[in-house]
Amino acid sequence: MLKIGFVLPQGFQIMGLAAASAFELANTTAGSPVYGIGFYSELGGPLRNSFGATIETLPLARRKLDTLIACGLLSPAPTPDGLLARLRTASRLARRTASVCTGAFLLGEAGLLDGRRVTTHWMFARELQERFPAARVEADRIFINDGPLWTSAGMSAGIDLALGMIEADYGAELSTAVARKLVVYHRRAGGQSQHSTLLEMDAKTDRIQRVLSYARSNLHLELSVPDLAAVAHLSPRQFSRAFTSETGQSPAKAIEHLRLEAARLMIEQSRLTVEEIAAETGFSDTERMRRAFLRGYGQPPQALRRAARMS
Repeated sequence: MLKIGFVLPQGFQIMGLAAASAFELANTTAGSPVYGIGFYSELGGPLRNSFGATIETLPLARRKLDTLIACGLLSPAPTPDGLLARLRTASRLARRTASVCTGAFLLGEAGLLDGRRVTTHWMFARELQERFPAARVEADRIFINDGPLWTSAGMSAGIDLALGMIEADYGAELSTAVARKLVVYHRRAGGQSQHSTLLEMDAKTDRIQRVLSYARSNLHLELSVPDLAAVAHLSPRQFSRAFTSETGQSPAKAIEHLRLEAARLMIEQSRLTVEEIAAETGFSDTERMRRAFLRGYGQPPQALRRAARMS
């Protein structure tokens, strides 16, 4: 059984513990206790969270834990020296150390980020880099696994990080089963952007949301305005007007953004050729995809693939 220890500062954000549910469900899914979960603070005892409620904790002494996960605050604040000292000791004894959201600042204060690729919530990424210049902060990542160090973006990204750990420990089958039980629509890979095209479009009505979900699942199709209008049960003219009103984009521009987001993820994380990715994401040819990448990212697909492989 692998022991997971959540390291909590006073006033920790409760959503940071969402990752614990993934490990809990891994136990029930596996049919045996593959993980043990504990909550730790500097001295132990009741600890107040950001809501004002308390949780009982154990002292973070010289404990042999497989994995440490530092949870953060709503916004970064100095960590008591005593907790930092115990965190350093516990990290040396652990197989891996991780953080959720602003928990990366705890690891930085403890000197655990130096020379590592790390991430945190995009709102605090610049501050993290400025405070800990020896770290290599990648602001636009869901989570990063750099050797024994794992870091995640916002609080909900802690679930993605936990699922990644479960996959690394026990395989993709268990991780996928846990994701289904958590009703995670799509388990995000670590390299995926923190910014979601679907989220940014923020459709207000079910019919436009349905169209966007349909388009995201069928990027290999033509996805013309008449096709999308049929999904929304509207005339093409009514659909174009409603879509633009709700998303602030024309259907054609929105579809291109969805194709770009999917293609970039495949460029960075898959072994498919550029030609195969262009076909899979609905670009008619590689030249059209290259022009779209230049408009969207200022670089061609091959440059992004080289950068991803180097990192």
